[in-house]
Amino acid sequence: MDVKNILSKCDHTLLGQTATWADIQKICDDGMRYATASVCIPPCYVGQAKEYVGDKLAICTVIGFPNGYNSTAVKVFETQDAIACGADEIDMVINIGLLKAGKDDEVREEIRQIKAACGDKILKVIIETCLLTEDEKLRMCKIVTEAGADFIKTSTGFSTAGATLADVKLMRANVGEKVLVKAAGGISGLEDAQAFLDNGAARLGTSRVVKAVQGVEGKGY
Repeated sequence: MDVKNILSKCDHTLLGQTATWADIQKICDDGMRYATASVCIPPCYVGQAKEYVGDKLAICTVIGFPNGYNSTAVKVFETQDAIACGADEIDMVINIGLLKAGKDDEVREEIRQIKAACGDKILKVIIETCLLTEDEKLRMCKIVTEAGADFIKTSTGFSTAGATLADVKLMRANVGEKVLVKAAGGISGLEDAQAFLDNGAARLGTSRVVKAVQGVEGKGY
């Protein structure tokens, strides 16, 4: 098991409602120490975190989180504001109600508008797989590909369940070649993280991997 490789694929995440700047500063310290792909933090801390880490660590934040039912205009503004504050990556939540109503064109157009607001920054699209049918998951693979997003992401971690290997495999098999897969929610540790990477995930949204590494440091890893 290549622990450094696993860490390099992790968006070290803290999105709890009670997170303070001291908490965010700690995960930034951990992200820099362990060379994670990014830290994923609430939008209100993006500017402060970017000033703190400089170019040593990518800052990721969330848009329309966690329910996804903000208006498109609000999501676009959130995105523009986050990037102006220094965000390097954006994880947006789709409007699940629109998808379930069969309004795929509106879902696609919203993603396109947010991707346009991102410019050259990375956009990940959270589809909340635990709330979707198999058909809806497949439709979202097509929509995300057509909208030009960089990643499709399983979950917010705030709903009824998180990532599953089956969903990661399905997404990897059905998105376009240029779209990567992010698994998030419920990834329990190093072995679990490796399993998701082995089954097609290119990124992992988790706080537990860094904690697991801290727990085994000095034990051969």
